[in-house]
Amino acid sequence: MLPNTGKLAGCTLFITGASRGIGKAIALKAAKDGANIVIAAKTAEPHPKLPGTIYTAAAEIEAAGGKALPCVVNVREEQQIIGAVEKAVKTFGGIDILVNNASAISLTGTLETETKKVNLMMDVNVRGTYLTSKACLPHLRKSKNPHILNLSPPMNMKPTWFKNHCAYTISKYGMSMCVLGMAEEFRGEVAVNALWPKTAIHTAAMDMLGGAGIEKQCRKTDIIADAAYCILTKPKTFTGNFIIDEVLLREEGVKDFDVYAIAPGHPLMPDFFLDAEIDATGMKPESHEEKKSSGSKHAASDGASAKPSSPIAETFRVIQGGINKEMVKSTQGVFQFELSGDEGGTWYIDLKNNGGSAGVGKAPVAADVVMSMSSDDFVKMFTGKLKPTMAFMSGKLRIKGNMALAIKLEKMLTQFNAKL
Repeated sequence: MLPNTGKLAGCTLFITGASRGIGKAIALKAAKDGANIVIAAKTAEPHPKLPGTIYTAAAEIEAAGGKALPCVVNVREEQQIIGAVEKAVKTFGGIDILVNNASAISLTGTLETETKKVNLMMDVNVRGTYLTSKACLPHLRKSKNPHILNLSPPMNMKPTWFKNHCAYTISKYGMSMCVLGMAEEFRGEVAVNALWPKTAIHTAAMDMLGGAGIEKQCRKTDIIADAAYCILTKPKTFTGNFIIDEVLLREEGVKDFDVYAIAPGHPLMPDFFLDAEIDATGMKPESHEEKKSSGSKHAASDGASAKPSSPIAETFRVIQGGINKEMVKSTQGVFQFELSGDEGGTWYIDLKNNGGSAGVGKAPVAADVVMSMSSDDFVKMFTGKLKPTMAFMSGKLRIKGNMALAIKLEKMLTQFNAKL
């Protein structure tokens, strides 16, 4: 862990989305120095599924040694942003640091993403970041060492990072474009940087996206808090950078990264937008050329092309034999698999109707979820060598339809692994 230096003592940090998760972790790290924290988040009343409010976060910040100012702020509402900024300046005398952490996510394809979800992501991620920065900048320019830090990724323009969740990617890259533009616009006055994790970070949102057991593949929010602290204590000449947490901390001399792991020694899931090999599988995200190649194979294949003795056919034989009424009752979903490669074709698993079934061709009823991937990766997935969440986040697996049902797949797979 990176030790505190006391450099943020007396500094005022305005952090969006600071009632829980990464935002709160950054706040608590700064609070240990005796910093002032403006908790700009919308959760004033307890959320039915997510822990923490601006008031519980304020209590933790005060207990850690900082001063807290909880403000109800929905970054979609400009007047709420302006009001919180004015209250912060009145209370603490100014603003030294802005952390744009508030973010919305929907990992859905273009046709599956409702307009209200598109609006939410664009409003929170892009517009909210822009307007909060705009409101804080006049005050930041008066600070001795001002910083804006956006929790957004380096802009990786490979198509694989757009194809599965185009709207989300555009919105996160919009935050990164704010870094590009504002770093140059305010060079010499305000440092503007982006921070992104190398691996998935365990938060309540990750639990909702990944389901039970996902935490073992994640790191704690502490690693982001330590990296953010390192950035925010650098001089304002350190600007225009797109920083990966682990890379920065290694440069700062941190050697033991097991302390950040939820389950030390367990393979970690890489985060979006990074072309890094996945520890557990050695996979790399597909290039545009690879995708086109696999796509052409897929177009030329059909269910009849899979030989009865093929790994795919054997996998579905085992699946068919392993389906039971309890599995059907708890899942209630129909999965269709569009597989590319030498043993490709269309296959299905029906865990919704009667006693359930699995086999070649399209499902007898409309599929709730359609998954597209290579036949090799499909076999790896059903033999426990590849986690569905890792396949999805790396671009190896494309999902259309009901994401909640898709998440249930990983739990279901554990029941088949021992038989395959």
